[in-house]
Amino acid sequence: MKKRILGLLLAVLFLTPLAAPAVATQGGEDGGEAAPLTGVTINVYNWGEYISNGVDGSLDVNAEFTRRTGIEVNYTTFESNESMYSKLVSGGANYDIIIPSDYMVSRLIDEGMLEKLNFDNIPNFQYIDEAYRNPVYDPQNEYSVPYTWGVVGIFYNKNYVTEEVDSWEILWDEQYAGKILMFDNPRDTFGIAQKLLGFSFNSTEESEWQEAAMLLKQQKPLVQAYVMDQIFDKMASGEAWLGPYYAGDAAILVEENPNIGFAIPTEEGTNFFVDAICIPKGAQHKEEAEAYINFLCDPEIAAANVDYIGYSTPESAAKALLDEEVVNNPIYYPPQEVLENAEIFINLPEETSLLLDELWAEVKMGGPGETATLIAILALFLALYIAAVLYKRRKAKREAG
Repeated sequence: MKKRILGLLLAVLFLTPLAAPAVATQGGEDGGEAAPLTGVTINVYNWGEYISNGVDGSLDVNAEFTRRTGIEVNYTTFESNESMYSKLVSGGANYDIIIPSDYMVSRLIDEGMLEKLNFDNIPNFQYIDEAYRNPVYDPQNEYSVPYTWGVVGIFYNKNYVTEEVDSWEILWDEQYAGKILMFDNPRDTFGIAQKLLGFSFNSTEESEWQEAAMLLKQQKPLVQAYVMDQIFDKMASGEAWLGPYYAGDAAILVEENPNIGFAIPTEEGTNFFVDAICIPKGAQHKEEAEAYINFLCDPEIAAANVDYIGYSTPESAAKALLDEEVVNNPIYYPPQEVLENAEIFINLPEETSLLLDELWAEVKMGGPGETATLIAILALFLALYIAAVLYKRRKAKREAG
């Protein structure tokens, strides 16, 4: 998919006059045209492999933003919503832009961790389709702007997986033991188990979460590793044969490796997700961050960006700039029946979130049985240590007497 529209599109972009937004400019000394404001750097925190960066002739989005505005971009990445959240809560860094997923946007809103956006500084929001405005995770559309969307499916190696991949159940197939990957984050991993059991992603029933955890514990001996971006190398090298992941990344891997297929379990259903651009509470450069959001919403920039990263755009104006082969590819833009049977994650109640964290730890450690064994071993060592200390003290007293 990459680079199909880029030649013409990049030519148009680089012939476009520099257009620095008012929030990022300062008047010229002679009263003439405003010049870009320099000396400002915004800190952007995004998923890995999730922006067009100039590789293979693609548009370098951050460099083009700096070229147009004079605002520098310090760009770093995270692997999961949970790791991003932990970094924000710890206060270990100050970000101006973050791009979390839907349910995490909702959580950050509930906990007062996002700034309300000034849409006067984001006029390109007009290009966001109505279907992606006022979403369930941000009902008043005050805190976020959609970046991309997609669904979750299953990678499979055609050389080793010959049967039809049409159910999440294949990730529990013992003939592929040691060749199965799973997400290294709780919502996506539990979501697969929940759909296999016929439950909602957003259930608040403790028994349903317990049942999903039990299913994941049964699967654990078959799992080679819990991964995020590491899935690309493992699938491409043949080290792993099966693994769930996001459709945007799947499209690129499938295109580059004819041995890799991708399927979306339509009958059981899957996750429909939206990743959105937000500004964390207390951001030092809010107006410059809003200029960055506005820039990303420019249809030409949005089209060049998704053309490289492989995810789907929430802008019809950007979609119209993409190659027809991309628009008609069901990995990028799934048929309506897939979308109708897909479910979005929402923020869980605190009690359910705590239960999920506990159950996820049990799954990763191997379940309560192994945890109990570890505790018993530690208790035994502690008892032996105390016995040794008491023996030495008694011996010392006898020798002193």
